[in-house]
Amino acid sequence: MTGPLVIPVRDIMYRPGEMREHDLALPVPEKWGEGLVSVAQGEELVVRLRLESVHEGILATAELDTRYSGVCGRCLTDIAEPVEVEIQELFAYSGSEETDFEVQDDHVDLETPVRDAIVLSLPFQPVCQPDCPGLDPATGERLAVSTGSPQGEPIDSRWAALQDYTPDHDTDARP
Repeated sequence: MTGPLVIPVRDIMYRPGEMREHDLALPVPEKWGEGLVSVAQGEELVVRLRLESVHEGILATAELDTRYSGVCGRCLTDIAEPVEVEIQELFAYSGSEETDFEVQDDHVDLETPVRDAIVLSLPFQPVCQPDCPGLDPATGERLAVSTGSPQGEPIDSRWAALQDYTPDHDTDARP
C-alpha cells in the first residue's frame, strides 16, 4: 500500500496503550467535492494525527485543515474559505468484528475517512457573507454592489391608477 495518507503502524500493533503522533502537510490528491464548492487538487491538507493502539485495533484521531473554493450560492461570486474537521476512526485488526476500516499489512489508510469527513463538512449552499442579498431578478446584477441609484419596484400598469390614492384622502369625510 502506498499513498500520502497510508501510515505504518507496525511498531504499535497489538500493544494497547502505545501511541504515535504525526504532523503531515501534503497536497490533496484529487478534487474533493462536486457541489458549488470543493477542495481543489493540490490544495494543502494539514493533518495532526494521533494513532493509539487499543485491544480491537488502531484508533486514529485527527484534526484536518484545508481550504475550499467555489462560488456563492446566491450571487455567484468566487469564494474561498478554510475547512477544519476532526475525525476519529477505529481501524480493526484483520479477522475481528465487522468494521468499516481495517489495519492492512501493518498500515492504516486514512484517505477514505479523511476525504469523507472533509466532503461532508463542505457547505451545501455556500454564501460569500451571511446576509448576501443575491442577484437582482430583473437585471441579474449583484444586489450587494450598489450602482448609486436607488432601484424602485417596477410598477404593474394594471395598478398604476392606485398611485393617486393616499391614506389621507378620506380625512375630510365625516363619520
